[in-house]
Amino acid sequence: MAEQDQYRTGVIALIGRPNVGKSTLMNRLIGMKVAITSGRPQTTRGRIRTIITDEESQMIFLDSPGIHEARNKLGERMMRVAREVMGDADVILWLLECSGPVGEEERQIGEDLARAKQPVIIVLNKTDDLPEEEILKREELIRNTFPFAECVPVSALKGQRIDGLRKAILKRLPYGPPLYDEDALTDMPEREVVAEIVREKALRLLTDEVPHGIAVVTESMRYREKQSADGSAGEICDIHADIICERESHKGIVIGKNGKMLKAIGKSAREDIEKLLDTQVNLQLYVKVRKDWRNDVRQLKNFGLWTQD
Repeated sequence: MAEQDQYRTGVIALIGRPNVGKSTLMNRLIGMKVAITSGRPQTTRGRIRTIITDEESQMIFLDSPGIHEARNKLGERMMRVAREVMGDADVILWLLECSGPVGEEERQIGEDLARAKQPVIIVLNKTDDLPEEEILKREELIRNTFPFAECVPVSALKGQRIDGLRKAILKRLPYGPPLYDEDALTDMPEREVVAEIVREKALRLLTDEVPHGIAVVTESMRYREKQSADGSAGEICDIHADIICERESHKGIVIGKNGKMLKAIGKSAREDIEKLLDTQVNLQLYVKVRKDWRNDVRQLKNFGLWTQD
């Protein structure tokens, strides 16, 4: 490990418009899946903190909701979280799509970041299969448009150029001792991670009509001993989680014909949860309707999505 006065520790905020790949990049940087991902915008609703510790540094990543125009109380809360994440950071990663437009919204974000006290690294994501010449042209455009920030192209999906991004982050972290145990990966409670996994599977499997109107709440988690058929003892975790939707018609879609959709969500979620907990899981999912919950501060608080007044 580096000498104490040479060790670096800091908080890195990931910001950007919806669906630019912030959660995918965070998962790639720490080397495992903690934040949920989907092809739908606004997947991340709150701040998600993950930690990676090595011989040189402890990097604490803060994922944030995509920057968008708020249309309900939940949206307002998501935008407040995004602003708070920037304020709490030592380094800001601003994600842009490599082939995406640089419009008025990006320029406004750039003006705000130009006044930030923290160093800013622009991450040109989704380079995936783009020709090198096109990537270099895009880098030049971004550097000329936003000269206050370093620009690093990556493919979070394929893991390309991630080491270069890590080095760029490391150079800008302040010196200091680690803040978390070296084996810590996230400060999210297990119940929240479980709920997020279930929500991810729902986002991936459901139709366009439903996903933004659902939340998932883990009502209970209980570990118990289980006797196997061969007489050996093992552990199992009983989990009860509620999928919350806004309309009765959505409830039927989430459940599906003969319960087929709910079973598919449960099966896919259980597999990931078992990997996370490293134990057998008995997952019971229930679907409940809470009309217009995204505009109800009381319910947002109950669901853990509104932690400040």
